[in-house]
Amino acid sequence: MVSLLDATKPFIDRFYGIRISTRPDYIDKEVLALLKLYKVTSIELGAQSMNDVVLKANNRGHSADDVINSSKLIKHSGFSLGLQMMTGLYKSDREKDIYTAKQFVMLKPDTVRIYPTVIMKNTKLADLYFANEFKPYLLNESIDLCSQIIEFFEFNSINIIRVGLHYSDSLIENSVGNNYHPAFKELCENKIFFNKFIGKAGDRNDFDTVYINKNSLSKFLGQKKSNLIKFKEMGYNFGIEYDNTLSKYDLYIK
Repeated sequence: MVSLLDATKPFIDRFYGIRISTRPDYIDKEVLALLKLYKVTSIELGAQSMNDVVLKANNRGHSADDVINSSKLIKHSGFSLGLQMMTGLYKSDREKDIYTAKQFVMLKPDTVRIYPTVIMKNTKLADLYFANEFKPYLLNESIDLCSQIIEFFEFNSINIIRVGLHYSDSLIENSVGNNYHPAFKELCENKIFFNKFIGKAGDRNDFDTVYINKNSLSKFLGQKKSNLIKFKEMGYNFGIEYDNTLSKYDLYIK
C-alpha cells in the first residue's frame, strides 16, 4: 500500500486528492491516519452485500458489521465514503439486494456503485452455475431490480458513480450466463422512464404531450427507441416537449 502511495508523490500537487477502494475489514484508525498523510480523500468499500449469509456463501471474508464500523470510521475521519454493492450474488435474492440498498442509505455514503453479478469461467461461481446450484438473474430481472435501486439512491440524494461493469473483450469471452449487457445502466434508465410513464398515463387518452427534461430524451425514448415503440404499440400517441425544471427521471403529461 505504501509503495503504491509513494508513487503518487511527484504528481499529487496536480490533483485534489486520491480515491481508493478496499475491503471493509482492512480499515482501522492507523490505516486511515496513514492514508490521510498521502492525501487520500475518498475511500470506497467493496461491501457487496449487507446480509451475512450471502457474504459467507460467497467467501467474502467480512461481515455486514465490518461495513458499518468501517463506514463510520471513514466518515468520522473526514474522508468521502463510497460503497459498492453487487446484486444477484449466490444465495441472494431481490429482497436481500433491496435490503442492502436500504442499509447503504442508512450509512449515508457520498457515492455508490451497483454491480450486477457476472459469472466468469473457471470460478467456483461458474461451477455452482453449471451444477444448477446457482441461478443468476435473467437480464430483464436484473434491469427491473437495479432500476428500482437507482431510483431509491437518487431519492436519497446519493451519487451513483457506476452501474454495471466496464465493457471489455475479455469479459465477453470469459463470462457465462448471458446476463451481461455493455449498456446496462442505459437499460435501467429506460426502464425507469417506462414505468414512470405507464404509472402516470395508465388508461388515460386525454393527453397529447409528455414533458421531460431535455437531457433525459434518450433515456425516455429507450435504446433504439424501444420505449417509444412499446408506447405506440400500447396505443399511446403523443408529442414530446421539454421542461428543464424537471429532475432527470421525472415527467408529466398534459
